[in-house]
Amino acid sequence: MPTYPNFRFETLQRDPASRARVGRLSTPHGTIETPNYIFCATKAAIKGLSPAQMKEAGTDIILSNTYHLLLQPGPDLVAQAGGLNAFMNWSGPTLTDSGGFQVFSLGQGGDTDEIKGRNKGHDNKSLVEITEQGAAFRSHIDGRKFTITPESSMEIQRKLGADLLMQFDECTPYHVTRDYTARSMEMSMRWGDRCLTEFDRHDNGAQALYGIVQGGVYEDLRQVSAVYTRDRPFFGTAIGGCLGGTDAEMEGVVNASMPHAHPDRPVHFLGIGRIRDVFRFVRLGIDTFDCVIPTRLARHGVAFLQGVPGETINLKNARYRDDHTPLDERNGIPASAVFTKAYIHHLLRAGEILGPQLIAQHNVATINRLMREIRAAIPENRLDALQKAWGV
Repeated sequence: MPTYPNFRFETLQRDPASRARVGRLSTPHGTIETPNYIFCATKAAIKGLSPAQMKEAGTDIILSNTYHLLLQPGPDLVAQAGGLNAFMNWSGPTLTDSGGFQVFSLGQGGDTDEIKGRNKGHDNKSLVEITEQGAAFRSHIDGRKFTITPESSMEIQRKLGADLLMQFDECTPYHVTRDYTARSMEMSMRWGDRCLTEFDRHDNGAQALYGIVQGGVYEDLRQVSAVYTRDRPFFGTAIGGCLGGTDAEMEGVVNASMPHAHPDRPVHFLGIGRIRDVFRFVRLGIDTFDCVIPTRLARHGVAFLQGVPGETINLKNARYRDDHTPLDERNGIPASAVFTKAYIHHLLRAGEILGPQLIAQHNVATINRLMREIRAAIPENRLDALQKAWGV
C-alpha cells in the first residue's frame, strides 16, 4: 500500500477555541501553508487569468478537472507535454478531482445544484449508467461514449500528473432516500479500495491520493464513511457529495465527519468557497477549499470586497459610474489598487474583456489575502475579530 515518501502534512499551530489549525503541506512541486484555497483551472486554465497573474495574486495551488480533461484534449496529450504543470506552465502544486462530481451531475441533467442540495426534487432522467464497475456516459461535446471506473480514474489522473489526486466516488443528489445514499456510500468505499490498489500498482512517489467522505446529509453515514477513509492508507481526506440544502445541514455534515477523520492528514472541502463559509469551516478543522466562485462571479461583474454586506459588490451597478476609488489597495496588485471602480464599471458596460479579467484577479487576490490573515489569526485566537473585520 502507498506510503507517500515525497509528501508530508504537519500541524504547526492550533486555535485554542476551535478545531482550526495552521499546517504545512509539502508536495514535489512545492509547499503550501494551510488553511489555503485551491483555485479551479477546470480545463487546465483559470478563466480569464494566466498562471503569472495567478502567482501575482498570491496563489499557491490550483485544481484541474479529470472529467473535462478526459474529453478534451485527453490525458495522453497532457502526458506527452510533461503533465499539467508543464502543459499549462504552472510551477506550483496541483490537484485533480476524480471526475465523479461532473459525471454524476450529468445524471441530474447537468444540474449540479441538485447534487449540492440547492434544488430539491429533481426528476430528470439520468444520463449516466451506474454499475459496480463504474459509470458510463456520453460526452457533452461530441456524444462519444466513455466509461470511468476507479481504475481508469487513477490512470487518467496519473497521466495528468497532478500532485494530489481524488478517489473515484458516486456523488448522490439531495432528494434520494437514505437507503440509496447508504448503498451508494458503500459502493464508493469499495471503489476507494480499488483506487488504492490501482494507485499502488503505479506509485512512483510523485502523487498522493485522497479518500472522499460520502453519506449525503445523514450524519451516521458520514461517520461511517469518515472512519473508512481514516482506516485506509490515503494521504488526505476530502468531504464531498451532497452537503445539504441549508447552512445547518452543511455544518452537520462536517461536524459528523471531522471527529472521525484521521487527525494527522489534510482535510479538503470540495466545492465550497464563499468568504463566510471559509470562516465557518476553518473553525471545524478544514485545511483546504476549492470553488469556482471567485472567477465565476468576476465574469458577471461581481467583486469580493471586505466589509460590505453580502461580501460582494456588483460593479455593473450605476452607483459605481462615478466612483473613482480603487477596489482594495490592501491586496497589493494593480487590479485592486490602481484601477478604479468607475473604470471597471465602464469596461463592463462597454463589453470589454479587461473588466472581468481585472475583477477575477482582484477576487483571487482577495481570497488569498483572506487565507493569509486567517493563518495569522489562528494561533492568536483572533478568528472572531478577523471575521468581524471582514463583515461576514
